[in-house]
Amino acid sequence: MEETLLPLAMTSDPRPFNQQLPEPPDPRCVLEPQDNPELAPALVCALCCCFGIIYCCFGYRCFKAVMFLSGLLSGALVIFLLCHKERVLETQLSLEVSAGIALGIGLLCGLVTMLVRSVGLFLTGLLLGLTLGAGALLGTEPIYQPPSAWVPAGGLVGLALLGALLTLRWPRPFTVLGTALLGAAVLVACADYFLEGLALGSRLGQRLQALPALPPLCWYSWVLLGTWPALGALGALAQWKLMDEEHGGHANAVVLSHQRRHLQLLRIRQQEAKWHRTSPGVGLCEGSYRRQLSPNTRNPADGLAPSYLQSLREHQLGPGSQATAPHTILDLDSDCGSTVPLTTPSGSTQT
Repeated sequence: MEETLLPLAMTSDPRPFNQQLPEPPDPRCVLEPQDNPELAPALVCALCCCFGIIYCCFGYRCFKAVMFLSGLLSGALVIFLLCHKERVLETQLSLEVSAGIALGIGLLCGLVTMLVRSVGLFLTGLLLGLTLGAGALLGTEPIYQPPSAWVPAGGLVGLALLGALLTLRWPRPFTVLGTALLGAAVLVACADYFLEGLALGSRLGQRLQALPALPPLCWYSWVLLGTWPALGALGALAQWKLMDEEHGGHANAVVLSHQRRHLQLLRIRQQEAKWHRTSPGVGLCEGSYRRQLSPNTRNPADGLAPSYLQSLREHQLGPGSQATAPHTILDLDSDCGSTVPLTTPSGSTQT
């Protein structure tokens, strides 16, 4: 009986015949950074990295600048997409014209968000909700596939409105959280561009369109996606630390101002106490006597020098008669002059 020979099947995968061979790597998941990236996108990514660091670490500290940048970038991006993709007045605008219109309207939006605080907070809450929705949409790819494009779009809009309302209700914590997460997302997007050419951005667009049977993400894409919440948490902690230091410095300045005011009050009270402890004659001179007599009716002898008054007293009393005439009192204060007549009463002394 002849043996039946089975046909030989040719395959490119040698693993069924030799299980000891390692599994060949997926050519899509080989990490190959761009060798020669284009100059303009690379400069834009570098600028976005700077903005991301400012947002992530100094979002609440530089509140006005962050609000201006948020309004500028959001308004310019929306208007640029509308002008470049859609026909305006039955005319397809060029790239330069679209960029100019977008920049002008973006500047106007930035000024509005910077000057009107409620508008800036509302925009910050919107960006917070959109960032959280985009991260959730990418993170749930292995376990959830949206049946329609309206599901992710509705989820993003709902999260954006919820974030805006929460930011208006509690401005400080949600502003810190929103700026930290948004800055971290910008940094991750820039790293994604340099490493894999915006693969995460492309996958986000595919998830928004609810495309079926998408290939799985590579390991470094998941690493980049995992660094986003970690960077956001570090940025929020850095902002809280800066806020505590600023609050502590302000409190110290208030305490120092109160201490200076207290010292000034103590000095004033000490001066008043010294003033009340002075002799009655000086008090009379500085107080009642000057209030009773106007400058026009005062005696010209009140302005005499103390040395001249001393010489007159010595001339009238003599060198040895100072102790025998205690009732003759001459005030030698240079500020007020004499408070008694210069002549002695008759019969008290004899020359």
